[in-house]
Amino acid sequence: MNLVDLVLTVCLATNANSCRTEHLYFEHNGSLMQCMFRAPTYIAQWTEDHPAFKVVRWKCKYPDASRDI
Repeated sequence: MNLVDLVLTVCLATNANSCRTEHLYFEHNGSLMQCMFRAPTYIAQWTEDHPAFKVVRWKCKYPDASRDI
C-alpha cells in the first residue's frame, strides 16, 4: 500500500477570503486518478467534522518524502 496525500483548499464558510490548505493522508494502492474518484468520501467526512469550512479545491498527490506525517 502507498500513502496518498489528499490536499484540500478550504475557506471559512462565512469568509471566502480566509482560506488554508489541509492534508488528508490515507493508504491507497491504486493510481492518483483512482484517488480522485475515492476522494469525495474523505472530503464529505472532513466537511462533516469541520462545518465552519467549505472545500473549494482538492487534488491527490503522493506525499513529499521530507514531510512528517
